[in-house]
Amino acid sequence: MAGRPGRPGRPARPSRVVRRPRGPGERIGAALVAVAAAVLVVGVTQALLRSWVFLAAVAVACLLSAARGPALDRARTRRLAALRIPLATVDAMDDQAFEYALRDLLVRDGWSARKVGQHGDQAADVIGHHPHLGRIVLQAKHTKVAAKVGVQVMYQVKGTAGPAHGADLAVVVTNGGLTRDAMAWGDRHAVHWMDRARLAAWAEGGVPLEEVLRLRRRR
Repeated sequence: MAGRPGRPGRPARPSRVVRRPRGPGERIGAALVAVAAAVLVVGVTQALLRSWVFLAAVAVACLLSAARGPALDRARTRRLAALRIPLATVDAMDDQAFEYALRDLLVRDGWSARKVGQHGDQAADVIGHHPHLGRIVLQAKHTKVAAKVGVQVMYQVKGTAGPAHGADLAVVVTNGGLTRDAMAWGDRHAVHWMDRARLAAWAEGGVPLEEVLRLRRRR
């Protein structure tokens, strides 16, 4: 008796049984593969560990830097608050050092200041700002002790301090002297001047700039 036709059969799935290596050659090959895999795993693990150690070190360095930043700023502020520069030290400076010294003296007196002097600086070597005194421009003239600054410097500073730099105050500072014409012209046209005697009071004596030049605070 004929039976009922059956449903088409599905193809048999291949066996997933892993065959053990046979013979010495296959055993050696399997051992080499196992060793290579182990070496690879160890290498990757060590690389990850090194990367984590590196990243952790970078993070710690950043945290330490962030923590030290305010402390360094406070230390610099305290150091500048006690800044005194003898005239003998000023006389031994070059032009660049003199400009940096004037910047630090402004900072000591509560100004935010920066050195800007360079070729084509339009008669401004240091620019500062004070919340109660406004914007200031310093023109530095580092000279021999016996040398004197002439009135032409006053003309230059007057012509650029306001128009070019937006300054409320303009000051010519020298470790030497100024001619009578320079001082008189500056007094008439609101260009302040600081000769050797005034510089001694400011730099060496620690008297604030606004007292040395008798500057008026804005209301």
